[in-house]
Amino acid sequence: MSQLDVNLSVDGPPLGAKAPSGGSAAHEVASVGASFGKVAVLMGGASAEREVSLMSGQGVLQALISQGVDAHAFDPTERDLAELKTEGFARCFIALHGRFGEDGTVQGALELLGIPYTGSGVMASAIAIDKVMTKRIWRSEGLPTPAWQRVDSALATEQAFAALGSPMIVKPGREGSTIGLTKVTTAAQCAAAYGLAAQHDTEVLCEQFISGDEVTIPVLGSGAAAQALPVIRIVAADGNYDYQNKYFTDTTQYLVPCGLPEGEELHIQQLVLQAYQVLGCRGWARADVMIDARTRKPYLLEINTSPGMTGHSLVPMSAKAAGISYPALCVEILRHATLDYAP
Repeated sequence: MSQLDVNLSVDGPPLGAKAPSGGSAAHEVASVGASFGKVAVLMGGASAEREVSLMSGQGVLQALISQGVDAHAFDPTERDLAELKTEGFARCFIALHGRFGEDGTVQGALELLGIPYTGSGVMASAIAIDKVMTKRIWRSEGLPTPAWQRVDSALATEQAFAALGSPMIVKPGREGSTIGLTKVTTAAQCAAAYGLAAQHDTEVLCEQFISGDEVTIPVLGSGAAAQALPVIRIVAADGNYDYQNKYFTDTTQYLVPCGLPEGEELHIQQLVLQAYQVLGCRGWARADVMIDARTRKPYLLEINTSPGMTGHSLVPMSAKAAGISYPALCVEILRHATLDYAP
C-alpha cells in the first residue's frame, strides 16, 4: 500500500491541490484552516504521559498553524475546561495521552460543553484504555489476544505466572507507553513486577508473552470508511521496547514497509480494523500486535485512541509511507472531530 485513499478536503478542495485561477496556494490553505474555526490543541494533562503529550501537542499545534488553522495550546491542568466555551473554541484536537485525557473523562466534559473533539467518543475511549475490558470484548468477538489474568496481589501474580508460563508480562491495566511494565521470567520476579505496576494503577494485568514480530498499525476514519495504514514492524535494542526506547533514543528500528509477506500484512490490517470497529472507535487510533514466531498467528495487545504525535511516533511514520504528510495527517484527524451526541 503506497497511497491511502483518504479525502483530505475540508469543506473545500483537497489539501495540496492546485489553487484555482486568480487565487493562490497560501490563500487556499488559509481558507481550509479557517473552516475549522478556533481550535484548541489539548496537551499536557495530569497523566504519567504528560511529557510525551506536551511533545505531541506542540507538533500538532505547529502543523495546524502551518495549514492556516486558528490553533492554540490548551493544558487542562493549567486552565479550566469551561474556558473552552467562554473563549469560543469550535473544536478540540486531543493530544492528551493516558488517564484524564484518553480515558473518556475529557471526552465527557467536551460532550457537556458541546465542543466537537478528535478521536473516539466517551464509551470507546473508556473501554480502550482498560486493557482487561478491551481483551474481554475482543475475545467475545472471536478476535485473538494473549491469555491473561487480572491480579490484586504479589501472590496472585505468582499464581498467574504458574498458569500463563514464562515469559509473562505484568503491567498496569489502565496505562500506556509501557509505563510500569515488566517482563518476568521467574517466579521470584513477580512480587517486584506487581509492585511496580501497582504504583501506577490498582488494576494490574498479567499477560502471556507472545514471542515473535512486534508490529503496530494505525487506523484513520470511522465506521465502514475506516482504513488501516501501513504496518510498522518494530525492532528494539535487545528486544526491549520500553518507554525510553519509544521516545528518547534512536536505537529502535521502525521498518515500513514492514517486510512481512503481503498476505500477512493485509490480514493484520483487516484484523486491526475489526478490533477498532467492535470497540466503537472513530477518527483515529493505533493498535499493537504480536505475531507468534512459530505459528505466524497475530495477537492483539491493545489499542491507543489518542496515539503519540512526536518525532518518534508511529502514526505519522506510517502515514508518511502512505503518502500523507504530518500537517495533512493532523488536518485529516481534525476534520473528523465530532460529538457522541452531535446535533
